[in-house]
Amino acid sequence: MRQPTRAGVRDAAAKIAAVVPPTPLLTADIHGQVVAFKAECLQPMGAFKLRGAWHRLTAIAAEDRARGVVAFSSGNHAQGVAWAARALGMPCVIVMPADAPKVKRDATLAMGGEVVSYDRRTESREKIAAYLAHARGAVLVPSFDDPWIIEGQGSAGIEAARQAEAQGFGPIGRVVAPCGGGGLAAGLALALPEAAVVTAEPVGWDDMARSLKAGWIEPVGDDAPPTACDSLQTMRVSERTFEVLARRDAHGVAVSEAEVRAAQRWAAAKLRLVVEPGGAVALAALLSRRVEPMPGTLVMLSGGNTDPEDYARVLAGEAVFVGEPA
Repeated sequence: MRQPTRAGVRDAAAKIAAVVPPTPLLTADIHGQVVAFKAECLQPMGAFKLRGAWHRLTAIAAEDRARGVVAFSSGNHAQGVAWAARALGMPCVIVMPADAPKVKRDATLAMGGEVVSYDRRTESREKIAAYLAHARGAVLVPSFDDPWIIEGQGSAGIEAARQAEAQGFGPIGRVVAPCGGGGLAAGLALALPEAAVVTAEPVGWDDMARSLKAGWIEPVGDDAPPTACDSLQTMRVSERTFEVLARRDAHGVAVSEAEVRAAQRWAAAKLRLVVEPGGAVALAALLSRRVEPMPGTLVMLSGGNTDPEDYARVLAGEAVFVGEPA
């Protein structure tokens, strides 16, 4: 079985560089320390996910592309796959939860993706997608449990390291990344072998953090609380991503909903960036001091696809869920 490698990450970085410009590497002060921010929220489809999608879809043999691809996602992987499929002239079907943000669903449809809805609490997106892929003879493109996807996401680390050197920021000694299934964090671990890796997740959805601490995979509990971080609502990380991170002695932290909203407001005020909830958890980890800033810290701002109404409420300092403290 093919495994993700650093050589594969470098190949993915070369592929990505040929089709989209690098996203900015910004710097700002947090608690007296200058920190770098990789603004993946400024990708053409608003998130880092096009990296893995492009690396995966371009690896599909030309004779197989006419049958298309099937993916499952709450929205960012969906858009990344739809973006890549449109560019390559491939049919694309996305299995998406019925409660996915409207802005993500609409963008996926606008890029030519066909959306099949499911209930994330009672139905298995993996089973639905596998059935559709088999029925159509299409290639199944998982959102994180795939070597090409992991390598593609890691290309952000190769890009950031080059930018940090060119800008005089210095070597990246630690990277803090949002984590759902772990594809981005695992890719960064391969891309930046000298850097410590920290995953950030919403409270109650911090299965990667708990798994890394325990030494084995622990799924999200049935009593997981509501979260605005729709892109990080993965019920169980994969063996592949867990093993990459465990080998690197990565560890994880969890942040609250209020801390995520504070991070979104900070990104808007200090960096002039729109960052979605799931894309702001790594920043929230530093602002809340669950991760202390240190020289050479890189924070991944992984996406900016958020419903305008919800984002306006965040900027206004309002709670997202009824009865939740602001």
